[in-house]
Amino acid sequence: MTTSVLDQSVVVFSKNYLPLSRINIKRAISLLVIGKAEPMLLEDTAEDTAGWQVRSPNAIFYVPNHIRLTVASTERLWKIPAVSRREILRRDHHTCQYCGSTKRLTIDHILPRSKGGKHTWDNVVIACERCNQHKGDRTPHEAGMTLRTKPKAPIHPTIAFAEQFWQAHTD
Repeated sequence: MTTSVLDQSVVVFSKNYLPLSRINIKRAISLLVIGKAEPMLLEDTAEDTAGWQVRSPNAIFYVPNHIRLTVASTERLWKIPAVSRREILRRDHHTCQYCGSTKRLTIDHILPRSKGGKHTWDNVVIACERCNQHKGDRTPHEAGMTLRTKPKAPIHPTIAFAEQFWQAHTD
């Protein structure tokens, strides 16, 4: 089964070579045609020289796997979201950070509020009701429980994409 060329995506880099996002090939073509982007080669590899040919009645366009914006993109201001149930669920992938369950989820304060714990990104995780009750008014260490991931505040979406992009290209 062949996939349509128009279903492909292109990685967009900023003028300063920071990977920003993936866009569909139609958007990539429009950026290239109006001169707001240029083809970019990461390495001299077959993957980078591959790209796609898109044919119209009047022209043939070559669209590379990676393009670089030629105009300075004004990064939208982004601030760390407030600590809320929705954002904690998103960060923890709707999964208990103690046992991995996805049922009956609650918010757990690692250092309980009764012991001076704050309602901050590095002190809250998602826990299922069972694990939260087992932990009770203790720290995970006191309860003999371990966290699957270290809680931290969300990072800028562009930085998250850049980390993911470079991780995939260094493996």
